[in-house]
Amino acid sequence: MMRNMQILPERLTGNIQSTAAYVLVVDLDGTLTPTDTLWESLIRMVRQSPLKLLLLPLWLSGSRAAFKAKVADAIDWRGEDIPLNAELIAYLQEQKRNGRRLVLATAANARIAETVAARVGLFDAVIADGGAKNLKGAEKLAAIQQREGLDFVYAGDSRADMPVWQAARAAIVVGASDGIRREVAAKVSIEREFPGPRRGVGTWLRAIRIHQWIKNSLLFVPLLTSFTLFNPGQFASATLAFFAFCAMASASYLANDLLDLDHDRAHPRKHLRPLASAAIAIPQALLVASVLAALSLMLGIFVGAGFVWLLLAYALLTALYTWQLKRHFVADVLVLACLYTLRILAGAVAIGVALSSWLLAFSAFLFFGLALVKRCAELVALEEMGRTHSEGRNYQVRDLRILWPLGVGASLCSVVVFGLFISSPEVAARYASPHLIWFAALGLIYWLSRLWIKTGRGEMHDDPLVYALRDRASRLTVLAMILVTLAAYFFRFAI
Repeated sequence: MMRNMQILPERLTGNIQSTAAYVLVVDLDGTLTPTDTLWESLIRMVRQSPLKLLLLPLWLSGSRAAFKAKVADAIDWRGEDIPLNAELIAYLQEQKRNGRRLVLATAANARIAETVAARVGLFDAVIADGGAKNLKGAEKLAAIQQREGLDFVYAGDSRADMPVWQAARAAIVVGASDGIRREVAAKVSIEREFPGPRRGVGTWLRAIRIHQWIKNSLLFVPLLTSFTLFNPGQFASATLAFFAFCAMASASYLANDLLDLDHDRAHPRKHLRPLASAAIAIPQALLVASVLAALSLMLGIFVGAGFVWLLLAYALLTALYTWQLKRHFVADVLVLACLYTLRILAGAVAIGVALSSWLLAFSAFLFFGLALVKRCAELVALEEMGRTHSEGRNYQVRDLRILWPLGVGASLCSVVVFGLFISSPEVAARYASPHLIWFAALGLIYWLSRLWIKTGRGEMHDDPLVYALRDRASRLTVLAMILVTLAAYFFRFAI
């Protein structure tokens, strides 16, 4: 989560031995934890009791301390899942072994602070906001001096901590910017510095899951099936539709990660996501999600009104999935299959072509099977770790014996629909060599079988479409299927 602890040169650190005897007072938000517990509490309140959002204007009319108290009372949260600064904790453990008094001092609500302090198990006392005063800046300094006296070292992270640092015997700077670090160093000796996590473009690209944009290439499927790929106007409309879906999908991913923080932090891989690990702040994620959603609708307007309605339907269905449906077994995979199929339908509307009932039926079975690949892959990974159930979803490892045949059956149904499509009168009338498409059917059987075998071996990615993009054999198989279908359409081959 954090880079390795760094000890500054002597000209900044001062005499560390001379400050080790002082009480060490530690801030909570941004210091002991890289996240903000008030924002964490608000997110949990939205998930647990969304109607309480209507009370926020009333709560905000009072003091900030009273507002924090009302939010803390509105949620059921013990603070057991927020990320902690591992390097700082290790330093605190060392200081505790040496007999140093440790105090947690924070503007967070006292109930939140005490639960986090109990989890850490190192602090001798907690100074926190009990609902009367917002213990920030000068108010926090007064509370520390009243409780611990004048001889203390303070660990903080932001400019709001400057009054406390100025009065401290020494400073510990955690995750602060270079400007704040220099300002602190000019006023007080620095005992230790703990750099914050690197936040760059790569972090944001992971947060908006740019690799998942490959799913939105499904919007180009109607271009292929209608053989209008080289029509400039229709290609431009499909491209705009693609980026509109990408922006809306990324906004939805950010919203999903915010509402799923606790479950992601309990997941073996998802706990490394930027929001779960607090590499990105919650307010920043909310702002970016809002901008992306607005950008998506702006692009959608250029495509057409019908497309905008489908884009809104996608956003609504994704929100329902994030809020509730993902926690109901089978319903969640049905929704995922619908979201995939909705992309194809939106692509057809964007370019103004009718969508074949064959394509809809094929897509429904294919994507239902792929959604079950996703769930089975997660359960296989949990089984290998010796766990019995998934966090945040109503699945147990023993459900594999039902989900497995259900998913394989759905995948085979898509092959059957594809075969019936090849034998239909429409194909015979439209394709020059319809019999060639049977080779594409063989490729489909191979590809789907490969996905299920890889899932059984525990080698499947969390998303099968992302896996297919990275898997060389899958890429070659899908490319061969496309080329065979194109050849069957344009060229006449004698049997």
